[in-house]
Amino acid sequence: MKYLLIFLVVLVIFIISVTLGAHNDQVITFNYLLAQGEFRISTLLASLFGAGFLLGWAICGLFWLRLRVSLANAQRKLKRMQAQNEQSTAVTPSPTASRRD
Repeated sequence: MKYLLIFLVVLVIFIISVTLGAHNDQVITFNYLLAQGEFRISTLLASLFGAGFLLGWAICGLFWLRLRVSLANAQRKLKRMQAQNEQSTAVTPSPTASRRD
């Protein structure tokens, strides 16, 4: 159900952007770092929005990947420490088990 709502929100945003883009066919001069070009407003906004969207996903993906690597390292250390703990408890009996009442 959650994914259906997300899909519907994205679909509504896409329809609104297409509608606005169809009405904005004005040509503007866009100066970027190395040169300048003439683009339609709708094309320029769509390409800049897409570039920002992809850049945002790439940054979030890098943070997610870093977190997954950190989690894998922590799990590996935890398994190693648990194995050492089990090994040390198996070698030395607990003091309460050897005591007689």
